[in-house]
Amino acid sequence: MADAPVLMKDGMARPTGRDVLGWLNRGEVLMAVGVIGVIMLLILPIPKMLLDLLLAISLVSSVLILMTAVMMKRPLDFAIFPTVLLVSTLFRLGLNLASTRLILTHGQEGHAAAGQVINAFGQLMMGGNFIIGVIIFAIILVVNFVVITKGSTRIAEVSARFTLDSMPGKQMAIDADLSSGLITEDQAKLRRKELEQESTFFGAMDGASKFVRGDAVAGLIITFINAIGGILIGTLQHGMPAMDAANTYVQLTIGDGLVTQVPAIIISIAAGFLVSKAGVEGTADKALVTQLATNPVSLGVVSGAAGLIGLIPGMPLIPFAALAIGSGFMAWRLGRERLKPQPTAEEIEAAKPQPEVEEPISNILTIDEVKIELGYSLLALINDLEGRRLTDQIKALRRSLAQEYGFVMPQVRILDNMRLPTQGYAIRIKEMDAGAGEVRLGHLMAMDPAGRQVELPGEHMKEPAFGLPATWIEEGLREEATFRGYTIVDPATVLTTHLTEILKENMAELLSYGEVQKLLKELGPEQQKLVEELIPTVVTVTTLQRVLQSLLREKVSIRDLPAILEGLAEAAPHTTSVTTLVEHVRARLARQLCWQHQGGDGAVPIVTLSPEWENAFAESLVGGGEDKQLAMAPSRLQDFIRAVRDTFERIAMSGENAVLLTGPQTRPYVRSIIERFRGQTVVMSQNEIHPKARLRTLGQV
Repeated sequence: MADAPVLMKDGMARPTGRDVLGWLNRGEVLMAVGVIGVIMLLILPIPKMLLDLLLAISLVSSVLILMTAVMMKRPLDFAIFPTVLLVSTLFRLGLNLASTRLILTHGQEGHAAAGQVINAFGQLMMGGNFIIGVIIFAIILVVNFVVITKGSTRIAEVSARFTLDSMPGKQMAIDADLSSGLITEDQAKLRRKELEQESTFFGAMDGASKFVRGDAVAGLIITFINAIGGILIGTLQHGMPAMDAANTYVQLTIGDGLVTQVPAIIISIAAGFLVSKAGVEGTADKALVTQLATNPVSLGVVSGAAGLIGLIPGMPLIPFAALAIGSGFMAWRLGRERLKPQPTAEEIEAAKPQPEVEEPISNILTIDEVKIELGYSLLALINDLEGRRLTDQIKALRRSLAQEYGFVMPQVRILDNMRLPTQGYAIRIKEMDAGAGEVRLGHLMAMDPAGRQVELPGEHMKEPAFGLPATWIEEGLREEATFRGYTIVDPATVLTTHLTEILKENMAELLSYGEVQKLLKELGPEQQKLVEELIPTVVTVTTLQRVLQSLLREKVSIRDLPAILEGLAEAAPHTTSVTTLVEHVRARLARQLCWQHQGGDGAVPIVTLSPEWENAFAESLVGGGEDKQLAMAPSRLQDFIRAVRDTFERIAMSGENAVLLTGPQTRPYVRSIIERFRGQTVVMSQNEIHPKARLRTLGQV
């Protein structure tokens, strides 16, 4: 039966035994109690038996810390080490002060005045002569302070500086792998977190190493004070002979110093292992064997050198002969192993037992939004060190499209495909073919801006993005091509340009429901109130998605999302037609549309739709309200198509890129016809002309 809480006189519940055990099982409570206990060692005296127990804990815990540092595979596996170093140093200083109090208070009682552990260490190291003990203690202190601690501190300082200096480069590498699709967003977050932990760890180790140096200095000062103070107390207060007082108090002092310095030197070695292991994979024993004992030539030289030293007159022959035979045998074995044919990586992988793990069917359903498949020879584009890598260009492309059109394109996954030509590539949108082409590594694509064939020796072909005449030329013809005014493009840029045009054509399909939600979440706090009032009570996310897709289909940027939402808030209460909503939003974006299509002189070049065609389209609309549809005779449609094509091709020959201007009621239907045969032609209504925009009429259809 569970313990029931006991009510005290004031009505409060008294904690039961089970409640107390629950508190003790919490790690943070035990940690806090331990730290308070260490601080109490600095204030309160403790008995000899408790001091022996605490000294034994200090020795054993230092060995545990050393073994953990030796067996770990990477420094971050022991990231708590700076905190452990602080606690252990504070613990040893508390024990030092507690033992000093016992030595100075009860030193006249004999060598066991401060406990058995200190007595045993003093007798072991002194050997009956306190001068020998002083010398050995001084040597251990110098080794710890000058050699191990100082070297570990220097390695920690250099590691911290170089880790911080390399962070920007490592961060850029993570971003490049993420943009190219080599890693997922979760993997990128994990790698960024590990990078942050690594810099924090080495920075903490740089400061934590100062604890060990301070501990060594404090040990030296405490030992000096104990020895001098003990001799004075023994001779002046207790009337002991000077030599007896020196023998007793110095042995106790040296034993106390050794029992605290031995754990200190062990932890210093652990710190040295930790900071010197950066860049080494695996545990320390495997790294030593791999890097020191795998070269038969080195072992053979060691064997010969050991044999020669053993033959020197006066040298002991047996130990050097044993070393020569052992290293020679290892060199012979390694030499025979290297002569054997080594299995290939494929054979090693095939020899491993493969676990029969069935791939989840859900993985098969995953579709890559954008994917580039490369022929075998084009894999060099990913690791091109001489020029810009393909992954870098794709990263810049995604950033440029986000700035131009208002949303971040999905990640581009790059794969190899052996079925493609060796220098061919294929671009897929949602696993469907969207474009393909071939590039020539080590060559340059030359194009004539006038659209004529390049008059240089090389492989003539069509540029894959726009179908213009182009020629692959040798690198040595770069200067001549530049002199003739040709446009020069490298293979990676050819592929990236093709990808750019395909992404622009398929932007509407790439704007998914999830991307729309992400755009809404990334709006500033001042626009979140508008989003809360508009979605989903007035406009659903699906309707917003269809409106944005319609805008992107006509190459209209959705970067000004607040203005689009304001336009929907005005029109949505009065209509549910997506076509009407789109036209109203386009009118709100009049300034943006006019600026986007203005010419070099600041005016918008337009071609107007004649009143006859306006009436023809208006009369061909059937249905009422929001269900209107265009029902024009096929012959009339052919006449319209012919008139538009003739007019715009004539204007294009003069270098102009004109906009077709129509009435607001007929614009959606005119656009639906023109996009089928001349998709690059922009169709705007009179409502989309900003009052301050300047127009320049070039003709009429």
